[in-house]
Amino acid sequence: MSGSLAREARRIPLTGSTFIRTLAALDDVSVPAAPDAFAQRLARWFDWTHAFSLSAALGDASARADVPLFGGEGALAADEREFARVKALLARTIADAPAGAAAPPRRVVRPLKDAVAPAEMPVDFATIRQRYTKCQLAMETQIVPLRRRLRSTLAERSARAAKLAELDTVMEQVVGAQERALLAGVAGRLEARFDQLRGESTEAASPAGPWLERFRQEMRGLLLAELDLRLQPCAGLLQACRQSLIRS
Repeated sequence: MSGSLAREARRIPLTGSTFIRTLAALDDVSVPAAPDAFAQRLARWFDWTHAFSLSAALGDASARADVPLFGGEGALAADEREFARVKALLARTIADAPAGAAAPPRRVVRPLKDAVAPAEMPVDFATIRQRYTKCQLAMETQIVPLRRRLRSTLAERSARAAKLAELDTVMEQVVGAQERALLAGVAGRLEARFDQLRGESTEAASPAGPWLERFRQEMRGLLLAELDLRLQPCAGLLQACRQSLIRS
């Protein structure tokens, strides 16, 4: 293994979510977080009002009367279709994001005699940042209502399932706020990678150089990893709905 490949392998954590490993690949971070780092952060994020809500959500489910199973397999199938639709829609949005949406067809105009063709516009990260944040907004817009829908479905399954849905509500309020704050800073990390690849390239001024295509691939991979991260709570709720149907 060459020296550069060895450094690359050392700086990418072997554990953690796909998003964390993808993000770490853009940096020179070589030491993964301690195993209890997330728990320590989580404790700092909770204030006393959240602690009361969490305590209530973790209360004894047997104290609540069971509710009748609603919807059955038909409701579950509808939720699964909605989950697949949202995921596919966002994946398509991400696929087009690095290069931008296709431009509408333009009217063909014969160039004037002796006219000088305009130079291609230089690559600007500000445009790329807009595309990245637009994808993040699309994820937020689509996934938040999906999560609420799945949580509502789960709450109607049983008293135990309703407790799990209540716990997810508290976790969304606390962890979700911190997650959004952390994800908002990803574009800045991506800009550093953009500058690095452009600085290392001999064709930095070209809007279609190999360095730019590599950056677009990395940006697309990072967005897909972020999509996976954001969908994990929804996937967990959907799995809980499946399990509740099996137990009924």
